[in-house]
Amino acid sequence: MITHKKFPNDFVYIEIENSSAKAKIALQGAHLFEYKRVGEEDILWLSEISDFEKDKAIRGGVPICWPWFGFNEDKNLPQHGFARTSMWEFVSSDEVSKGETTLLFRLVHNEQTLKIWAYKFELELKITISKELKMELKSTNLDKKAFKISQALHTYFNVSHISEVVIKGLGKKPYLDALTWQKEMQDGDISFDSEVDRVYQEVDTNIVLVDKNREIKIKNTNSSSAVIWNPWIEKTSRMSAMKEGAYEHFVCIESANAFDDSRVIEPKKSHTLIAQIF
Repeated sequence: MITHKKFPNDFVYIEIENSSAKAKIALQGAHLFEYKRVGEEDILWLSEISDFEKDKAIRGGVPICWPWFGFNEDKNLPQHGFARTSMWEFVSSDEVSKGETTLLFRLVHNEQTLKIWAYKFELELKITISKELKMELKSTNLDKKAFKISQALHTYFNVSHISEVVIKGLGKKPYLDALTWQKEMQDGDISFDSEVDRVYQEVDTNIVLVDKNREIKIKNTNSSSAVIWNPWIEKTSRMSAMKEGAYEHFVCIESANAFDDSRVIEPKKSHTLIAQIF
């Protein structure tokens, strides 16, 4: 079942429910902000005080960072690009079975985007809601010249407590520590007792989030980079749309094409970043 809904301020979203899972996706940003399998706790974390307002990014769920990840060289441009606050078109849906629903969203260059980023493009997000969550972000170059993108599906995972979390699959992988801007090598699994902000490269295996009561696997395709982030105590207190102590209940594992893994897309060509969560 697919239902179009609005918050009292006319902020529009789509609610999907099938025999496997339910989900909610805002048209602004094609932002998936809820995914919950039947009989289980939420997979995604969403801030209790997140904004659902025009031109404001939602805190939690899966923001789409595009066409750049992080800060642009021009610091006057929005962090993580413009896709996450743009209004997308809901193109179609398909109930493949009682337990699987696919949805397609599209963002195309317009007068506003061309002022920020002078390229013509088509960006499509296909989301499959079933016992697993699959997100396929397809970037197509409609311009006459090549362009370079970096991007991320900035997934916030709901966890019992950050102290209970271990992330496997990134051992012996190089990473850039964004807190020190030093290049490091991961020694063993990742656990948390302070702020972590790292961009891993040469990622070629599944990432596994081990929590107190469950394991979640993340498989990335057409990607060799991944971002691990938790802001910890001090930074959380300075961030918008986050309550004190919010850092305790999420960790971000971002499927990415970031830094060394940025991609050049030639005219009339496409690149599809795929993330599967199961």
